[in-house]
Amino acid sequence: MASILPPFPKFVFAIFEPISLVAGFIGAMISPEWFIEEQIAFSHHVSISDNARLVALQLGNIYLLLAMIGVAVLYSTREAKVIRNYLIALWLADIGHLAVTYHVLGWDTVVDIAQWNSMTFGNIGATLFLFLTRSAYLFGMFGPDRKSTTKLA
Repeated sequence: MASILPPFPKFVFAIFEPISLVAGFIGAMISPEWFIEEQIAFSHHVSISDNARLVALQLGNIYLLLAMIGVAVLYSTREAKVIRNYLIALWLADIGHLAVTYHVLGWDTVVDIAQWNSMTFGNIGATLFLFLTRSAYLFGMFGPDRKSTTKLA
């Protein structure tokens, strides 16, 4: 496992995040209709088109892909540059995810935490937590990376 990561970021990125992504995959696959309707808390029920169902299933597949990529990177390399670049890419994706969520939900919904449903907590709360943890790691707030114990031949 990515032994160069300090303990807290190692737990967040190598355990919590992949499990969260697999949960998103399962939710989208089991019930794409539920997955779509829960994107906006308290939205009115509408009939889900085949196009929307397909997009939800494809997004679920992307969640599983991201979980597998994360596990592959974090469990197979001890190269700091690879891990940092992987986390930078996810950091940028976090910004995009939060921006489009804010764009669609609007300020009032984003700041009204009492009205969030589980999907909103995932889209905003979990993403913000991951973004802040990535930021803290990238700015060195968890201390330096641990030295790799892998010897080169």
